[in-house]
Amino acid sequence: MIEVSGLTKRYVGHTAVDDVSFSVKKGEIVGFLGPNGAGKSTTIKMLTCYLTPTAGTATIDGLDVERDSIQVRRRIGYMPENVPLYLDMRVSEYLRFRGALKGLGGRKLTAAVDEAMEICSLVDVQRKIIGTLSKGYRQRVGLADALVHKPELLILDEPTNGLDPQQIRLFRDLIKDLGKRHTIFLSTHILPEVEMTCNRVLIINRGKLRASDTPKNLVRRRRQGGEVVVDIKADASAASQAIQALKGVTDVETEGVDGDWARLAISSKGKADLTERIHDLAVDQSWKIRELVQRDATLEDAFVDLVRKDGVSK
Repeated sequence: MIEVSGLTKRYVGHTAVDDVSFSVKKGEIVGFLGPNGAGKSTTIKMLTCYLTPTAGTATIDGLDVERDSIQVRRRIGYMPENVPLYLDMRVSEYLRFRGALKGLGGRKLTAAVDEAMEICSLVDVQRKIIGTLSKGYRQRVGLADALVHKPELLILDEPTNGLDPQQIRLFRDLIKDLGKRHTIFLSTHILPEVEMTCNRVLIINRGKLRASDTPKNLVRRRRQGGEVVVDIKADASAASQAIQALKGVTDVETEGVDGDWARLAISSKGKADLTERIHDLAVDQSWKIRELVQRDATLEDAFVDLVRKDGVSK
């Protein structure tokens, strides 16, 4: 569905996207991750024909984003980070207007608008003025706009931006359901959302593609040992030094201090389980333990490790 080869975007004195290549197959839900300024939005703008590449190629369903931009746009449903809605229009009125701009008319337009509102749970608010809706409903209107012409590919840029946890959960379930009928390219900062919805993850930093794999494989590759978390009654600095000296420990980080209690996160190499060694050390040092658990690695751990090794994005 998406084929990108050597995609590059240069500005005066700055390269935003640098020789990026990847592909997205039909039916995939792919997460596109990176820190601020990494090149995510620039890449998306080139895929959606808003920016022209400096070099390289990008095709959507075999159509070039430069030569065939009109046909490409017909195949894409794009939801930008900040959805540009007409706040003085009613929901159904706005969606009919947007559908007409995308070439729909008559009964097809009416049916398409009704279906988009049904999918995005907007039927109950279809007569309301958009400006009176909550942030969550406005995001749903933006998604319905992206869906109204039934595109094969959905490109969603931070679709849950500004939503509360409950709204994020509902939106996540909606995206998973849409993945049964559409190819989805999803840019987001919410990594648990990616773990729960995406088949594959692309990570970009400093304009270059740094990783392309399943969430599970990225976690396995970047954080083999995971972490042990201990909450102990001890001086944080002294306890960190003592734990750092244990065999298998690679790093000790203080996550918080609560009076006499210190919460430490201990990283290990390989698949070492350090809980028994830390317990024995605590007994030897007369530290009281409030919590001692093995914490599994997450996609966030893998992401932070990769970006840290690569350097902070500018």
